[in-house]
Amino acid sequence: MEFTSRQLKAFQLVAQHRSFTRAAEALFITPSGLSVLIRELEKQLGFRLFNRTTRHVALSAYGNELLAVTRRSLRELEAAMSQIGRTAEDASQVLSVGAPPLVATNILPQAIREFRGQRPDVRIELFDANLTTIVQRVEAGKLDMGLGIFRNTPGIRRTPFFRFSLMVIRADKEAALHRISTTWSALKGETLVSLPPASPVQLIVDKHLAEAEAVCRRGAVVNSLDTQIALVEADVGIAIIPSFGLPACRNRKVVMSRLINPVVNLEFYQISNRGKKLPAAADEFSAFLKNYIARWAGRAGVL
Repeated sequence: MEFTSRQLKAFQLVAQHRSFTRAAEALFITPSGLSVLIRELEKQLGFRLFNRTTRHVALSAYGNELLAVTRRSLRELEAAMSQIGRTAEDASQVLSVGAPPLVATNILPQAIREFRGQRPDVRIELFDANLTTIVQRVEAGKLDMGLGIFRNTPGIRRTPFFRFSLMVIRADKEAALHRISTTWSALKGETLVSLPPASPVQLIVDKHLAEAEAVCRRGAVVNSLDTQIALVEADVGIAIIPSFGLPACRNRKVVMSRLINPVVNLEFYQISNRGKKLPAAADEFSAFLKNYIARWAGRAGVL
């Protein structure tokens, strides 16, 4: 037996008002539309719910029995829907964000803290992982959004978020040259601490070193920007990193120079699942984070 909550609501309103006209007004439908709902319900149940005359509407004996049940059922249904609605609203105030370890460690914590001062009702859940894992979790709906240098992936919405540039870092020694900028060709003969050859950043670095005919000695190959920076501090070579690594470099004894001739920009993206609606706070946090990055990057001259 199939019946709808709208049919039960119509039945309850007719019983309450003892009038099809007033019940129809309360349900915002026409009296004829209400009559159709009641007739359909009676047909499904197999008995009359009301004894009707031109002037009077009264519950039948069976209608009286049903009314007690429907009142309780509708009350429970409305309470459950209200509770689910509140839960969904609370859930919309949680935003999960994935980012590579360097960004997750050196940029996002302070940004989240500042954002929380403006929106204490929004909780940002931070997940640090490599780019592949972030994409997989966004695809699976386990992360609302990811931030990083991502390739195009089917089913993933990829939106340009911020533009950084490539910089060279060296150990900060007394004899080190503190240059604002360095040409690619000037890196010839240097020992290079690099990322794996297939990483998005390293592919771009190798391409521009080759175009500048700057043949470098290959030093250590590591998996993270943080490790690159630490090895440069230990004076085992230089490294070419995106300028979003600046906050991490501040805690190390290294100096940074912007690479020129050419200046190489890197697009930093925000990704999300095309089939999943983002929480209400996502746009607000994204706009805040762009402004937050622009402030420190602009002051440091790494835009």
